[in-house]
Amino acid sequence: MKYALLIYGDEAAAAKLSEAEQQAVMQAYYAFGAEMDKFPGVEQGGEALHETTSGKTVRVRDGKTVTTDGPFAETKEQLGGFYYLECQDLDEAIAWAAKIPGAKDGTIEIRPIVDFSQL
Repeated sequence: MKYALLIYGDEAAAAKLSEAEQQAVMQAYYAFGAEMDKFPGVEQGGEALHETTSGKTVRVRDGKTVTTDGPFAETKEQLGGFYYLECQDLDEAIAWAAKIPGAKDGTIEIRPIVDFSQL
């Protein structure tokens, strides 16, 4: 089964990290990636996202496209990146999510991915 593991964290807190603290966070993510590499086929993809201030929100209302700066919702945590994994089941996805460095001070949301070829 395929799962999206969505990484939420506090952008404002991350922006206050020292250079050394930022490097330590990145090293933790590199180590996590190296661990996943030991299990070929698990990681299907993943990326970090730029800050929410660089994003746009698009809505179509009454046939008109409306764009606004930034995210739709104001929250304490922002979507900062994601992994796309192939796991045997939800328990395996949870085990991987718990190893993501962002789980220590943020939130990892696990969402099963719909396989339209199976419908």
